[in-house]
Amino acid sequence: MISDRTLPRATAAWRWLLPLAVLAGGAHAAGCAAQAGDLAAAGGADCVRPWMDRQLKLNDLLAVGTHNSYKQAIPAAEHALIQARDPEAALALDYAHKPLSAQLDAGARQLELDVVRDDPHGGRYLDPLLARAAGSTLDRRWLHAMAQPGLKAMHVPDADFRSSCPLFRDCLRQLLAWSDRHPGHVPILVLVNAKDGDAVPEGVSLRGFDAAGFDELDAEIRSVLPAARLITPDEVQGRHRTLREAVLAGAWPTLAQARGRFLFALDEGPEKVALYRGRRASLEGRAMFVNTDEDSPAAAYLTLNDPQRDAERIARAVRAGFLVRTRADADTVQARGNDVAHRERALASGAQWVSTDYLWPDERFPGGFSVRLPRRAAALCNPLRAAARCAGHAVETVADEDWRRAEAAVLAAPAPRQ
Repeated sequence: MISDRTLPRATAAWRWLLPLAVLAGGAHAAGCAAQAGDLAAAGGADCVRPWMDRQLKLNDLLAVGTHNSYKQAIPAAEHALIQARDPEAALALDYAHKPLSAQLDAGARQLELDVVRDDPHGGRYLDPLLARAAGSTLDRRWLHAMAQPGLKAMHVPDADFRSSCPLFRDCLRQLLAWSDRHPGHVPILVLVNAKDGDAVPEGVSLRGFDAAGFDELDAEIRSVLPAARLITPDEVQGRHRTLREAVLAGAWPTLAQARGRFLFALDEGPEKVALYRGRRASLEGRAMFVNTDEDSPAAAYLTLNDPQRDAERIARAVRAGFLVRTRADADTVQARGNDVAHRERALASGAQWVSTDYLWPDERFPGGFSVRLPRRAAALCNPLRAAARCAGHAVETVADEDWRRAEAAVLAAPAPRQ
């Protein structure tokens, strides 16, 4: 159980983000001036939700999310084999997450799913090299999922392959089921990495993501999530000439329009982004936004993972209207050293989503490093775009029942390592 003492403490840079009251109900309170320029003028605590729904847009928020959200721990015998061959990789891979629903219950509003293409009839990844070498017994449910056709959610086939939702479409079903139980949640960003190439020496090669592979990826997203639950590039672009033009004109949906919905972003480099775009002027017809530079006609979202090195660019992009995701920690480095300064820079950077491997601390590391918004907030007003107008109120707060359920969920944590 995490006490308030283990939650991130606000620094001077973002102390004003601390919510002063629980999020108000959705009813339009008497005397609430939702058209006012700031919440204090609108009527205070009784006007929180009506004012925010009208005055805030999707890019005016701040939330915490998780990196490789499906990832499960590597067993000790298999981890020892990685350690013998590549100690640095062994450290970087040594973390795990609770199930997706527990992360959302705890307040995560950004998730990341790595996706690999399978053979048309499934079965390409059924015999992981590392498990075979260590003599591991594989979970029957995992084997059943791997035998089926369709995209798979995993980190590194043959090495770091265990997943809380091995079938990509099952991950999406879990997200939709949680959303159905929480219809007023703020929009949730789902990052997608499209994995290909030779992941592990002597292991199975991954099927490449060509145009057909990306069509398959879009199709699986749309096969699970109804169109009304997706925020797409076409919706944001509207009648503007390009997606970038729309973003710079402030065309993101309002909070009221975005509640209960998802947006997907392809978190890849220029080569795969170009394949995904094809000959489109922006991203017409596509299900996902893409990680690209600010000058691209398809610009709307950027991955800028270093809140120190990228600080000026993050701030500039966010103020211009773009969406940004950064990271509070990476490769277990900050958690092992309890580097809270890096975390605080990320939370104050202006990035709308701050990703972590540590919604819950790793009990093996001293200091109890974890990344949460204060006072059980799931979303706050963005420090660069909206906080001065929000009078310290949270945009969304985790309900007590959800908090208890999240804390009680089992984390199959990594075993002690030598």
